[in-house]
Amino acid sequence: MPRLQLEVFRPKWLPEPAHGCAVLEQDRVLVASRTARAAGIRPGMKRGGVLTLAPGVEMFERDVARELDAQRAVAVTLMQFSPEVALVEEATVIVDISASLRLFGGVLNLCRAAKALLATLGFSARVSLAPTGQGAWLLAKRGNRRLLKMRSLERHLATVPLWSVVEVRPFVDWFAGLGCETIADVRRLPRAGLQRRCGEHLLDSLDRAFGTAPELFDWLDLPPTFSARIELPDRLEHTEGALFAAHRLVVQLCGWLCAKQLAVTGVQLLLEHERGRLAIAPTVIEIALGEPAWREDHLLRLIRERLARLTLDAPVIALQLDAVQVQAAEPPSGTLFQEPGGSAEDHARLIELLVARLGNENVLRSVPGADHRPEVANRWVPLGQSGQSGQSGQSGQSGQPGQAGRTAPLPAGLPRPTWLLETPVQLLMRNNRPFYGSPLKMASTGERIEAGWFDGQLIKRDYFVAQADDQSCYWIYRELISSRDENDPHWFLHGLFG
Repeated sequence: MPRLQLEVFRPKWLPEPAHGCAVLEQDRVLVASRTARAAGIRPGMKRGGVLTLAPGVEMFERDVARELDAQRAVAVTLMQFSPEVALVEEATVIVDISASLRLFGGVLNLCRAAKALLATLGFSARVSLAPTGQGAWLLAKRGNRRLLKMRSLERHLATVPLWSVVEVRPFVDWFAGLGCETIADVRRLPRAGLQRRCGEHLLDSLDRAFGTAPELFDWLDLPPTFSARIELPDRLEHTEGALFAAHRLVVQLCGWLCAKQLAVTGVQLLLEHERGRLAIAPTVIEIALGEPAWREDHLLRLIRERLARLTLDAPVIALQLDAVQVQAAEPPSGTLFQEPGGSAEDHARLIELLVARLGNENVLRSVPGADHRPEVANRWVPLGQSGQSGQSGQSGQSGQPGQAGRTAPLPAGLPRPTWLLETPVQLLMRNNRPFYGSPLKMASTGERIEAGWFDGQLIKRDYFVAQADDQSCYWIYRELISSRDENDPHWFLHGLFG
């Protein structure tokens, strides 16, 4: 069963000083950078020895809590490839990808994608793949290895040094006295004697690595809700710098969504400012999605647009991303041919991008109401505002007081234009016919609309479809007037047909 093992060993976002840096644990060097190693710094050296060899080396105390948080963030992100992810010792993450190789296009493509996600998080790693998780772990200590056959795994594991196995390290000196240098030398020793002197854990570890014993991992259990936070290494004065940190949070969200088989419809990004006596309330960015989404590029694009329109009131010291609304992810469409003009998901992503770029108040939708009057039957509201949806320009048929929020179906056969003018235009009269570029002739029977008595805006009109000489059609009406003004009718243009 192929297992992908990633051993995260250096955060890329941590700048390396000119003289190198080292991480200390209990006043001894735990790990040193390449520049520090070139200066003679080795693991196990005390602080005084480091300062003697290279006074300019910067030293940091180990923060186990932050290391565990980083390891967990990597594990959650890698759940985009498999829901079976385990955290083990020595900053190692094991992923069971046996069911994902074909989905992601093979071993090489999957490993490249995993490294790209780690680069987004700001980490580098050694990636190894083997039929067993323990074997992949040991191979990763020697560099990148990709083995899919058990015979190849046995041949490469046989040359692994003894110190690579955690259970062997307490007995390294004893094995050295016996002339053992590799795992193969240890496996040639009598098992009964090894178990009496070293315990059963050493043999169990080697058996799991070589596939002769079953492996049991504690797969990572995710919380029911998603909330991730990251502290920045320095204060940010501009929103462009926050996009990199937000990207790290987005890839974690995508891993959580994939593992839970969910899609998000609303997220909240908090930009935290100063704390303490000079505390400033965090800046909250609410992002509502028209359609459920779980793709990294789409979510990141929306956040980028919102950050570009934001002006910071104070420097940012941390970011937090919360999944406010989630729902079960729907499977992709099974149609053979794509929808003409794009799918419904493509349209929803376009609308969300416009809202993020232009603002919610500048992207409107049509909300018809049950009213006969064309100028009242439709109104435009922001996408996030509640209201009944329907077809633009369609009037209702109830027309009674107290029913403005309801819609009613329009009887078949009544024409309605594609574009309705905000203010009707009075038409000229030539030879007793309305004129608009050319004389207009009636192409339909009249439709009388008489409504508005209940709100003091009474209208009395006869609507017609009129046709010009170039065959273009218009929606015009004649005001109902008294008998004494019949010789001077008032005609108005109210709509244009496509």
